[in-house]
Amino acid sequence: MVGTPCQILAATKMGKFMDEFPVDLKIGLFCMENFSYSYMKEMLKEYDTDMDDVKQFRIEKGHLWLYKKDGKVIKIPLDKAKKCMRKNCQVCMDFTSEQSDVSVGSVGSPEGWSTVVIRTDKGLKLVEAAENDNYIETKSMSEGGLKIIEKLANEKKNENKAEIAKRENVARPVLYRRGISEEEFINEVSACQFGDLKGDVIDIGACVLCGACVYACPEEIVEIRDRKPQIKGNCPEGCNICYVSCPRTYVPDEILSKNLDMEPFGEYIKIVSAKAGKIEGQDGGVATALLTYALSNNMVDNVMVVDKSSTELWKPESKLTDNIAEVLKASGTKYAACPIFKPLKQTKEGS
Repeated sequence: MVGTPCQILAATKMGKFMDEFPVDLKIGLFCMENFSYSYMKEMLKEYDTDMDDVKQFRIEKGHLWLYKKDGKVIKIPLDKAKKCMRKNCQVCMDFTSEQSDVSVGSVGSPEGWSTVVIRTDKGLKLVEAAENDNYIETKSMSEGGLKIIEKLANEKKNENKAEIAKRENVARPVLYRRGISEEEFINEVSACQFGDLKGDVIDIGACVLCGACVYACPEEIVEIRDRKPQIKGNCPEGCNICYVSCPRTYVPDEILSKNLDMEPFGEYIKIVSAKAGKIEGQDGGVATALLTYALSNNMVDNVMVVDKSSTELWKPESKLTDNIAEVLKASGTKYAACPIFKPLKQTKEGS
Protein backbone atom coordinates (compact mmCIF):
# COMPACT_ATOMS: atom_id res chain seq x y z
CA MET A 1 0.00 0.00 0.00
CA VAL A 2 0.91 3.62 -0.33
CA GLY A 3 -0.48 5.97 2.30
CA THR A 4 -0.11 8.86 4.71
CA PRO A 5 1.49 8.46 8.17
CA CYS A 6 -1.81 7.77 9.97
CA GLN A 7 -2.87 5.20 7.35
CA ILE A 8 0.53 3.50 7.58
CA LEU A 9 0.22 3.40 11.39
CA ALA A 10 -3.20 1.75 11.11
CA ALA A 11 -1.75 -0.87 8.77
CA THR A 12 1.12 -1.47 11.20
CA LYS A 13 -1.28 -2.03 14.10
CA MET A 14 -3.49 -4.39 12.09
CA GLY A 15 -0.44 -6.28 10.85
CA LYS A 16 0.61 -6.86 14.45
CA PHE A 17 -2.69 -7.56 16.17
CA MET A 18 -4.92 -9.23 13.53
CA ASP A 19 -4.56 -12.93 12.74
CA GLU A 20 -4.51 -12.17 9.01
CA PHE A 21 -3.74 -8.86 7.34
CA PRO A 22 -2.74 -8.83 3.67
CA VAL A 23 -0.54 -5.71 3.47
CA ASP A 24 3.06 -6.87 3.10
CA LEU A 25 4.78 -3.71 1.85
CA LYS A 26 4.14 -0.14 3.07
CA ILE A 27 5.22 2.93 1.12
CA GLY A 28 4.57 6.03 3.22
CA LEU A 29 4.22 9.63 2.08
CA PHE A 30 5.54 12.78 3.72
CA CYS A 31 2.53 14.61 5.13
CA MET A 32 2.16 17.85 7.07
CA GLU A 33 -1.65 17.97 7.04
CA ASN A 34 -4.75 16.81 5.17
CA PHE A 35 -7.80 18.81 4.17
CA SER A 36 -11.57 18.44 4.22
CA TYR A 37 -12.80 17.87 0.67
CA SER A 38 -16.03 19.78 1.25
CA TYR A 39 -14.23 22.75 2.87
CA MET A 40 -11.75 22.84 -0.01
CA LYS A 41 -14.59 23.01 -2.52
CA GLU A 42 -16.08 25.96 -0.64
CA MET A 43 -12.75 27.77 -0.42
CA LEU A 44 -12.19 27.49 -4.17
CA LYS A 45 -15.41 29.40 -4.78
CA GLU A 46 -13.66 32.50 -3.40
CA TYR A 47 -11.28 32.18 -6.35
CA ASP A 48 -14.04 31.55 -8.93
CA THR A 49 -12.65 28.05 -9.34
CA ASP A 50 -14.30 24.64 -9.36
CA MET A 51 -12.59 21.32 -8.67
CA ASP A 52 -13.16 20.50 -12.34
CA ASP A 53 -10.90 23.42 -13.31
CA VAL A 54 -7.86 22.08 -11.42
CA LYS A 55 -5.20 19.97 -13.11
CA GLN A 56 -2.89 19.63 -10.10
CA PHE A 57 -2.60 20.63 -6.42
CA ARG A 58 0.76 21.22 -4.75
CA ILE A 59 1.90 22.49 -1.36
CA GLU A 60 5.26 24.23 -1.27
CA LYS A 61 6.91 27.50 -0.25
CA GLY A 62 4.19 28.34 2.27
CA HIS A 63 1.32 28.17 -0.24
CA LEU A 64 -1.25 25.83 -1.72
CA TRP A 65 -0.79 26.02 -5.50
CA LEU A 66 -3.61 25.26 -7.93
CA TYR A 67 -2.53 24.56 -11.49
CA LYS A 68 -5.60 24.99 -13.67
CA LYS A 69 -6.41 23.27 -16.94
CA ASP A 70 -6.42 26.62 -18.74
CA GLY A 71 -2.80 27.23 -17.73
CA LYS A 72 -3.51 29.73 -14.95
CA VAL A 73 -2.03 29.28 -11.48
CA ILE A 74 -3.74 30.23 -8.20
CA LYS A 75 -1.59 30.73 -5.09
CA ILE A 76 -3.38 30.43 -1.73
CA PRO A 77 -1.47 31.25 1.49
CA LEU A 78 -1.09 28.09 3.52
CA ASP A 79 -2.36 29.86 6.65
CA LYS A 80 -5.65 30.39 4.82
CA ALA A 81 -5.75 26.89 3.36
CA LYS A 82 -5.17 25.45 6.83
CA LYS A 83 -8.68 26.59 7.77
CA CYS A 84 -9.73 23.53 5.76
CA MET A 85 -7.39 21.24 7.73
CA ARG A 86 -8.96 18.21 9.40
CA LYS A 87 -8.77 18.38 13.22
CA ASN A 88 -7.02 15.03 13.58
CA CYS A 89 -3.96 16.37 11.71
CA GLN A 90 -3.29 18.79 14.56
CA VAL A 91 -2.26 15.94 16.89
CA CYS A 92 -0.17 13.96 14.39
CA MET A 93 3.56 13.94 15.20
CA ASP A 94 4.70 12.07 12.10
CA PHE A 95 5.87 14.01 9.02
CA THR A 96 7.81 11.27 7.22
CA SER A 97 5.66 8.12 7.67
CA GLU A 98 7.94 6.56 10.25
CA GLN A 99 6.19 3.15 10.31
CA SER A 100 6.61 2.44 6.59
CA ASP A 101 9.16 0.26 4.77
CA VAL A 102 10.01 3.18 2.48
CA SER A 103 8.96 6.84 2.83
CA VAL A 104 8.73 9.17 -0.17
CA GLY A 105 8.36 12.96 -0.31
CA SER A 106 9.42 15.98 -2.35
CA VAL A 107 10.93 18.03 0.48
CA GLY A 108 14.72 18.28 0.58
CA SER A 109 15.48 17.05 -2.94
CA PRO A 110 16.03 19.06 -6.14
CA GLU A 111 13.11 19.78 -8.47
CA GLY A 112 12.13 16.63 -10.34
CA TRP A 113 13.53 14.37 -7.61
CA SER A 114 11.96 12.71 -4.55
CA THR A 115 13.43 12.16 -1.11
CA VAL A 116 13.39 8.46 -0.18
CA VAL A 117 13.80 7.27 3.41
CA ILE A 118 14.59 3.55 3.48
CA ARG A 119 13.57 2.09 6.84
CA THR A 120 13.52 -1.71 6.63
CA ASP A 121 15.45 -4.50 4.91
CA LYS A 122 12.35 -5.12 2.81
CA GLY A 123 12.31 -1.48 1.74
CA LEU A 124 16.03 -1.57 0.95
CA LYS A 125 15.60 -4.67 -1.20
CA LEU A 126 12.79 -2.97 -3.15
CA VAL A 127 14.71 0.26 -3.79
CA GLU A 128 17.94 -1.49 -4.77
CA ALA A 129 16.13 -3.89 -7.10
CA ALA A 130 14.15 -1.07 -8.74
CA GLU A 131 17.38 0.89 -9.29
CA ASN A 132 19.19 -2.15 -10.73
CA ASP A 133 16.36 -2.57 -13.23
CA ASN A 134 16.44 1.14 -14.15
CA TYR A 135 13.01 1.95 -12.74
CA ILE A 136 14.63 4.66 -10.63
CA GLU A 137 17.99 6.32 -10.15
CA THR A 138 19.34 7.58 -6.84
CA LYS A 139 21.95 9.99 -5.56
CA SER A 140 23.15 11.17 -2.17
CA MET A 141 21.06 13.71 -0.28
CA SER A 142 22.60 17.11 0.24
CA GLU A 143 23.27 18.29 3.79
CA GLY A 144 21.02 21.28 3.13
CA GLY A 145 18.18 19.03 1.96
CA LEU A 146 18.40 16.92 5.11
CA LYS A 147 18.28 20.07 7.25
CA ILE A 148 15.09 21.24 5.49
CA ILE A 149 13.34 17.93 6.22
CA GLU A 150 14.59 17.98 9.80
CA LYS A 151 13.27 21.53 10.27
CA LEU A 152 9.79 20.71 8.94
CA ALA A 153 9.55 17.42 10.83
CA ASN A 154 10.54 19.11 14.10
CA GLU A 155 8.09 21.96 13.46
CA LYS A 156 5.26 19.46 13.07
CA LYS A 157 6.27 17.55 16.20
CA ASN A 158 6.66 20.69 18.32
CA GLU A 159 3.51 22.48 17.13
CA ASN A 160 1.34 19.41 17.47
CA LYS A 161 2.85 18.47 20.82
CA ALA A 162 1.65 21.87 22.03
CA GLU A 163 -1.80 21.16 20.56
CA ILE A 164 -1.91 17.79 22.33
CA ALA A 165 -1.12 19.49 25.65
CA LYS A 166 -3.81 22.10 24.97
CA ARG A 167 -6.45 19.45 24.27
CA GLU A 168 -5.53 17.38 27.27
CA ASN A 169 -5.81 20.45 29.50
CA VAL A 170 -9.54 20.46 28.66
CA ALA A 171 -9.88 16.70 29.22
CA ARG A 172 -9.72 15.57 25.60
CA PRO A 173 -7.34 12.58 25.72
CA VAL A 174 -4.92 12.04 22.85
CA LEU A 175 -4.37 8.35 23.43
CA TYR A 176 -2.02 7.35 20.64
CA ARG A 177 0.86 9.51 21.94
CA ARG A 178 0.88 7.96 25.43
CA GLY A 179 3.82 5.78 26.37
CA ILE A 180 2.46 2.30 27.03
CA SER A 181 4.01 -1.16 26.95
CA GLU A 182 2.45 -3.98 24.96
CA GLU A 183 1.25 -5.64 28.18
CA GLU A 184 -0.37 -2.37 29.32
CA PHE A 185 -1.82 -1.91 25.84
CA ILE A 186 -3.51 -5.32 25.92
CA ASN A 187 -4.96 -4.59 29.37
CA GLU A 188 -6.21 -1.14 28.33
CA VAL A 189 -7.96 -2.27 25.13
CA SER A 190 -9.26 -5.63 26.33
CA ALA A 191 -12.79 -4.37 27.01
CA CYS A 192 -12.89 -1.46 24.50
CA GLN A 193 -15.53 -1.73 21.78
CA PHE A 194 -17.02 0.60 19.18
CA GLY A 195 -18.71 2.74 21.84
CA ASP A 196 -15.29 3.45 23.34
CA LEU A 197 -13.87 4.20 19.89
CA LYS A 198 -16.70 6.67 19.36
CA GLY A 199 -16.05 8.43 22.65
CA ASP A 200 -12.25 8.37 22.57
CA VAL A 201 -11.67 9.17 18.90
CA ILE A 202 -14.66 9.91 16.67
CA ASP A 203 -16.62 12.35 18.84
CA ILE A 204 -13.57 14.48 19.70
CA GLY A 205 -12.46 15.00 16.10
CA ALA A 206 -9.49 12.61 16.16
CA CYS A 207 -10.75 10.16 13.50
CA VAL A 208 -8.46 10.07 10.43
CA LEU A 209 -11.19 8.44 8.28
CA CYS A 210 -8.84 5.64 7.20
CA GLY A 211 -11.50 2.92 7.48
CA ALA A 212 -9.38 0.54 9.58
CA CYS A 213 -12.34 -0.02 11.93
CA VAL A 214 -14.57 -0.89 8.97
CA TYR A 215 -12.05 -3.36 7.55
CA ALA A 216 -11.22 -5.00 10.87
CA CYS A 217 -14.80 -5.56 12.10
CA PRO A 218 -15.51 -9.32 11.83
CA GLU A 219 -19.26 -8.73 12.24
CA GLU A 220 -19.37 -6.24 9.32
CA ILE A 221 -21.46 -3.81 11.39
CA VAL A 222 -19.17 -0.75 11.13
CA GLU A 223 -19.51 1.54 8.13
CA ILE A 224 -18.60 5.10 7.16
CA ARG A 225 -21.65 7.35 6.81
CA ASP A 226 -21.83 11.13 6.86
CA ARG A 227 -18.01 11.31 6.85
CA LYS A 228 -17.54 9.31 10.05
CA PRO A 229 -17.57 5.66 11.20
CA GLN A 230 -20.93 4.49 12.53
CA ILE A 231 -22.30 1.19 13.80
CA LYS A 232 -25.43 -0.57 12.59
CA GLY A 233 -25.65 -3.32 15.20
CA ASN A 234 -24.17 -4.41 18.52
CA CYS A 235 -20.60 -5.47 19.21
CA PRO A 236 -20.37 -9.08 20.35
CA GLU A 237 -18.89 -9.62 23.79
CA GLY A 238 -15.11 -9.76 23.81
CA CYS A 239 -14.56 -8.16 20.39
CA ASN A 240 -12.30 -5.12 20.46
CA ILE A 241 -10.58 -5.24 17.06
CA CYS A 242 -12.01 -1.95 15.75
CA TYR A 243 -10.55 -0.15 18.77
CA VAL A 244 -7.22 -1.99 18.49
CA SER A 245 -6.86 -1.19 14.76
CA CYS A 246 -7.48 2.55 15.01
CA PRO A 247 -4.33 4.69 14.64
CA ARG A 248 -5.66 7.21 17.17
CA THR A 249 -6.22 4.84 20.10
CA TYR A 250 -3.36 3.52 22.25
CA VAL A 251 -0.22 2.42 20.40
CA PRO A 252 2.31 0.29 22.31
CA ASP A 253 5.89 1.48 22.70
CA GLU A 254 7.05 -1.48 20.63
CA ILE A 255 5.45 0.22 17.61
CA LEU A 256 5.58 3.91 18.52
CA SER A 257 8.39 4.63 20.93
CA LYS A 258 8.30 7.98 22.72
CA ASN A 259 11.92 8.37 21.60
CA LEU A 260 10.57 9.01 18.10
CA ASP A 261 9.30 12.38 19.33
CA MET A 262 12.94 13.47 19.33
CA GLU A 263 13.85 11.89 15.98
CA PRO A 264 12.76 13.98 12.96
CA PHE A 265 13.24 11.13 10.48
CA GLY A 266 12.24 8.19 12.67
CA GLU A 267 14.30 5.00 12.42
CA TYR A 268 15.90 4.40 9.02
CA ILE A 269 18.71 2.67 7.15
CA LYS A 270 19.55 5.45 4.71
CA ILE A 271 18.12 8.50 2.93
CA VAL A 272 18.64 9.26 -0.77
CA SER A 273 17.27 11.45 -3.53
CA ALA A 274 15.66 9.52 -6.37
CA LYS A 275 13.73 9.98 -9.58
CA ALA A 276 11.95 7.76 -12.08
CA GLY A 277 12.88 8.87 -15.56
CA LYS A 278 10.25 6.77 -17.35
CA ILE A 279 7.27 7.80 -15.21
CA GLU A 280 5.49 11.12 -15.28
CA GLY A 281 4.42 11.37 -11.66
CA GLN A 282 4.41 14.12 -9.07
CA ASP A 283 7.93 15.30 -8.24
CA GLY A 284 10.24 12.34 -8.96
CA GLY A 285 7.50 9.77 -9.60
CA VAL A 286 9.30 7.40 -7.24
CA ALA A 287 6.31 6.07 -5.25
CA THR A 288 4.59 5.14 -8.52
CA ALA A 289 7.78 3.58 -9.89
CA LEU A 290 8.28 1.44 -6.77
CA LEU A 291 4.67 0.24 -6.90
CA THR A 292 4.90 -0.68 -10.58
CA TYR A 293 8.23 -2.44 -10.02
CA ALA A 294 6.86 -4.47 -7.10
CA LEU A 295 3.81 -5.43 -9.14
CA SER A 296 5.70 -6.21 -12.36
CA ASN A 297 8.19 -8.43 -10.52
CA ASN A 298 5.65 -10.34 -8.42
CA MET A 299 6.90 -8.91 -5.14
CA VAL A 300 3.21 -8.23 -4.41
CA ASP A 301 -0.05 -9.56 -5.91
CA ASN A 302 -1.90 -6.22 -5.86
CA VAL A 303 -1.25 -2.64 -4.88
CA MET A 304 -3.55 -0.28 -2.99
CA VAL A 305 -3.49 3.24 -4.40
CA VAL A 306 -5.60 6.40 -4.10
CA ASP A 307 -7.08 7.70 -7.34
CA LYS A 308 -9.58 10.48 -8.01
CA SER A 309 -13.28 9.60 -7.84
CA SER A 310 -15.01 9.29 -11.19
CA THR A 311 -18.11 11.06 -9.86
CA GLU A 312 -16.71 13.74 -7.48
CA LEU A 313 -13.75 15.51 -9.02
CA TRP A 314 -10.53 15.40 -6.96
CA LYS A 315 -12.24 13.44 -4.19
CA PRO A 316 -9.81 10.63 -3.31
CA GLU A 317 -10.93 7.03 -3.83
CA SER A 318 -8.92 3.99 -2.82
CA LYS A 319 -8.39 1.16 -5.30
CA LEU A 320 -6.89 -2.31 -5.11
CA THR A 321 -5.42 -3.27 -8.47
CA ASP A 322 -2.92 -5.44 -10.32
CA ASN A 323 -3.18 -3.20 -13.38
CA ILE A 324 -0.11 -1.03 -13.95
CA ALA A 325 -2.10 1.43 -16.06
CA GLU A 326 -4.37 2.09 -13.05
CA VAL A 327 -1.34 2.61 -10.82
CA LEU A 328 0.07 5.17 -13.25
CA LYS A 329 -3.30 6.92 -13.51
CA ALA A 330 -3.49 7.26 -9.71
CA SER A 331 -0.15 9.08 -9.34
CA GLY A 332 -0.12 12.50 -7.67
CA THR A 333 -1.24 13.82 -4.27
CA LYS A 334 -4.94 14.41 -3.55
CA TYR A 335 -4.59 16.26 -0.19
CA ALA A 336 -7.90 15.01 1.24
CA ALA A 337 -8.90 12.20 3.62
CA CYS A 338 -9.76 8.80 2.18
CA PRO A 339 -11.04 5.49 3.65
CA ILE A 340 -8.01 3.73 2.22
CA PHE A 341 -8.85 0.23 3.47
CA LYS A 342 -12.27 0.13 1.76
CA PRO A 343 -11.18 -2.04 -1.23
CA LEU A 344 -9.56 -4.54 1.13
CA LYS A 345 -12.92 -4.86 2.89
CA GLN A 346 -14.69 -5.43 -0.42
CA THR A 347 -12.17 -8.13 -1.33
CA LYS A 348 -12.63 -9.82 2.05
CA GLU A 349 -16.42 -9.78 1.65
CA GLY A 350 -16.14 -11.31 -1.82
CA SER A 351 -13.76 -14.09 -0.80
